[in-house]
Amino acid sequence: MKIVRVETFLVPPRWLFCRVETDEGLVGWGEPVVEGRAEVVRAAVDVLAEYLVGQDPLRIQDHWQVLSKGGFYRGGPVLSSAVAGIDQALWDIAGKAYGAPVHALFGGPVRDSVRVYAWVGGDEPARLTEEIAAQVEAGFTAVKMNAAGRTSPITTPAETAAVVDRVAAAREALGPHRDVAVDFHGRFSPASARRVLHEIAPLHPLFAEEPLLPEQGHLLPALVASSPVPIATGERLYGRAEFLPALAAGIAVAQPDISHAGGISEVHRIASLAETYGAQLAPHCPLGPIALAASLQLAFCTPNFLIQEQSRGIHYNKEADLLSYLMDTEPFRFTDGQARRSDLPGLGITIDEQAVRAADRTGHAWRNPVWRHADGSFAEW
Repeated sequence: MKIVRVETFLVPPRWLFCRVETDEGLVGWGEPVVEGRAEVVRAAVDVLAEYLVGQDPLRIQDHWQVLSKGGFYRGGPVLSSAVAGIDQALWDIAGKAYGAPVHALFGGPVRDSVRVYAWVGGDEPARLTEEIAAQVEAGFTAVKMNAAGRTSPITTPAETAAVVDRVAAAREALGPHRDVAVDFHGRFSPASARRVLHEIAPLHPLFAEEPLLPEQGHLLPALVASSPVPIATGERLYGRAEFLPALAAGIAVAQPDISHAGGISEVHRIASLAETYGAQLAPHCPLGPIALAASLQLAFCTPNFLIQEQSRGIHYNKEADLLSYLMDTEPFRFTDGQARRSDLPGLGITIDEQAVRAADRTGHAWRNPVWRHADGSFAEW
């Protein structure tokens, strides 16, 4: 079996899909994207496809090595994301070739269902009570919210109180038997993060996500040691080497993104590395259906898995949503906040290729906002 074609599709709201076709008629799908830089990743996939066409798609690990390390310059979000989407597609083909779900190819399931959470509140959190009530009504047992919008370099008393009030409102709406995760989104300075973590600790967040920017990883050990809240990070880390110091710092939750951190192959290795440090896996995935399907396949076969992010109803999804490009939405029917395991081959989803090709004709040019402080200086989004 040989790879004969690699195609990419720029589909709303902000995704990039990859289709890998073989000479035996098997097709695999992946999702290689950097949000806001989808066109750049598309070009990277085109370059990597020069190597892939004519190759045996089942030599996944060898292809991962060549695609990731075959160039003298390696790593970074664009290359790692391009490799990630191709890797997902190759595992999809492998599962279809062997007639088995991807999780079976990793030794079989360790669980029958995967806990998922829903997003509430948007980029600048608002209307939390109503949104949380709707998610509880839908059966979710956990939600995630941004701690704040744009934030002063050193939080004012009012800003700190506003974060506490939001988390308190979430805790009241959820009760003691459900969870709220709080995303700092790299918007807080290290000093402000320490202050806010102590203030929200009595409300028992499931975890605090990305309290520091990834380039401030050298400060993680001190922050973890001082934090009464479990620390999660990793959506902007792209491989085992970058996760190693974060895990050594003592983070409680590793959050690799299967569309950024080298795909199924590398995230599986990151999960094993995290297990040796007693850390849980909660994959980052505010993306589309292929990324979620790939994440779930790993969740079913990963012992130290905690909870899965998914984008159903997320504030970014306007022109299309998680279910828009699927022939069958059953794999993403969540019951009591859980995704149930199936034995469908490959990634376990069927992409509506006609809808994808039609969407690509429109495309998108999604960009994240650029925020500024009141004095006109740059603010972290």
